[in-house]
Amino acid sequence: MPEENYLEPYSLDLAAGLPRMAAAPTTPRQQLRYTRILKAAAGFAQRQYDTVSLSDVALRAHVPLGTLFRYFPSPAHLMLAVYRQQLRELGSGHAKPVRLGREKRIDQIPRDSQPPLGVRNALTGVLMEIFHLRVMQPAVEHCLTRSSHSWDGDIPELLREIDALTESVVVSVINDAGRARILLHTVSGLVQLVRCRRLSLFDAEKDLKNACALLAESPTSL
Repeated sequence: MPEENYLEPYSLDLAAGLPRMAAAPTTPRQQLRYTRILKAAAGFAQRQYDTVSLSDVALRAHVPLGTLFRYFPSPAHLMLAVYRQQLRELGSGHAKPVRLGREKRIDQIPRDSQPPLGVRNALTGVLMEIFHLRVMQPAVEHCLTRSSHSWDGDIPELLREIDALTESVVVSVINDAGRARILLHTVSGLVQLVRCRRLSLFDAEKDLKNACALLAESPTSL
């Protein structure tokens, strides 16, 4: 008897094939539901990926499971969409940090005529937020760090969009794509060191601040 093609609810194996994500809604009522889904899912992002259930998110968001599944066919789609929305909010200056720290928020620092110290503080603020979003949201980080070759359907497109969006957020502060990529690679490395407990959160934050201080300087002064 042939084996049934069965996809477990929490599996990251998308080889069985899933429907593509529906486009973001355009009508006010649908947009309200879409927003509720993402807000509800943000709470699940702080869990381990294997505990994220679409039915639980739908229940918390007060939307039919079919509606949620149309936009987000798997927990991976949903977690990456949550992170994408957080990056959009960070870029627009309306981000809500996962944890509070001593660093100033990027939207608390005027962008017009920023002195060098202001640029450094702004850069540190935005990189710290990206770092904390990844460290404090294991379900999101799990999806970000899985090999792209093992994904199917919309996931590679989502990951490319997230990479471009993350870079644009940092470039908007430092105005240098090369240094922005270096800093984002630094964030990725520090997140992994914290997750495997080879570096404390405090030391990782200190190292990230030092990296921002070094790379916030203009290229001619390096």
